[in-house]
Amino acid sequence: MQTKPINFSKYPSFRIGPTCDVALLTQDTPQEEIKKHYLIGACNNTLVGNNPPPLMMLSKEFDYIRIEDNRLLIGGATPSGKVASFCKKHNIANFEFLSHLPGKLGGLVFMNAGLKEYEIFNHLLYIKTPYGISRKEEIKYGYRYTTISAPILEASFSLEYGFDAKKVTMFQAMRSNQPSTPSAGSCFKNPKNDYAGRLIEAVGLKGIMQGDMCFSKEHANFLVNCGNGKFEDAIFLIKEAQKRVFEQFGITLELEIKILDREYLGKKVL
Repeated sequence: MQTKPINFSKYPSFRIGPTCDVALLTQDTPQEEIKKHYLIGACNNTLVGNNPPPLMMLSKEFDYIRIEDNRLLIGGATPSGKVASFCKKHNIANFEFLSHLPGKLGGLVFMNAGLKEYEIFNHLLYIKTPYGISRKEEIKYGYRYTTISAPILEASFSLEYGFDAKKVTMFQAMRSNQPSTPSAGSCFKNPKNDYAGRLIEAVGLKGIMQGDMCFSKEHANFLVNCGNGKFEDAIFLIKEAQKRVFEQFGITLELEIKILDREYLGKKVL
């Protein structure tokens, strides 16, 4: 099986993690090998630990975008910026928000990424995985959530024309308060009728440093790496935020970021 060395202290947006050999998923990869690995994409919402599970990523053969039978077909390894540029060039509507949403198509669909009510699932028709095709109606999904459990090789979307440059400006304004310091985006999901950033600030953690890690002074729900941040310091702040918010407000903050470490894999509350 082909592998690719990834230095996670440089690769993901968090700039934290070891160097690992990551297996490449191709059209010929046996299903039993896929099941042994945890699939990653651009890792823009991922904190990689010191002891990650076996990792796999889509090969370049899944980096494509094309129009076919009045549908937009996009490979799971296609970067969001490439999709946004294609849609602008071909006057295609409904994907303007991707110009300010980092990641690869597979990961964006997997978590139903979006900005406000503009979500990737809004115009999805079906996804293709190594196990077959799943139509949108067969998938449960919601705010930053889906029940997809297989690698997304391709996604098909309804095709509408009319690229709107004003929306690009609007989406840029939506993200203007988000820090440029390395981070994995929103650390916690917003609880019902409240905001994780407000709660983190209310318990006194906004801007407080633990090593080179802190919850950003610009937006408290962004856990940022201010230099040579360590995995242990990130975990400490996550645990501390969940503990303080629960003790003061009785609210459980659930993680929105993914933690790739054998000790914390799949946990929403640490």
